[in-house]
Amino acid sequence: MLIEILKSKIHRVTITEANLNYVGSITIDRDLMDAANLIANEKVQVVNVNNGSRLETYVIEGGRGTGVCCLNGPAARQAVVGDIVIIISYAQMDFEAAKKFKPSIIFPDTGNKLT
Repeated sequence: MLIEILKSKIHRVTITEANLNYVGSITIDRDLMDAANLIANEKVQVVNVNNGSRLETYVIEGGRGTGVCCLNGPAARQAVVGDIVIIISYAQMDFEAAKKFKPSIIFPDTGNKLT
């Protein structure tokens, strides 16, 4: 049996940009992606702490060390600069393997830098 479990989480990262005219997705600083074990084009859920919205999109790699967290395209309507979001990815795996799996969870500081 396969189940879906938490794979990666960037907990309480600040939105730095919202670009309505881009083709859609979320751009994330490469340092944060690496630390959270996320890859480009991976499906993520974005949960906005400020307004309660939840959306699914995919990751675009942002510049390393920039602290960028930018919602693009229609998703840009779900947050404003300064909002706090949680970015989550899930994985499907065998039930027994899932019991031993440890997700990658990071807690960036207020500048979206690793602490």
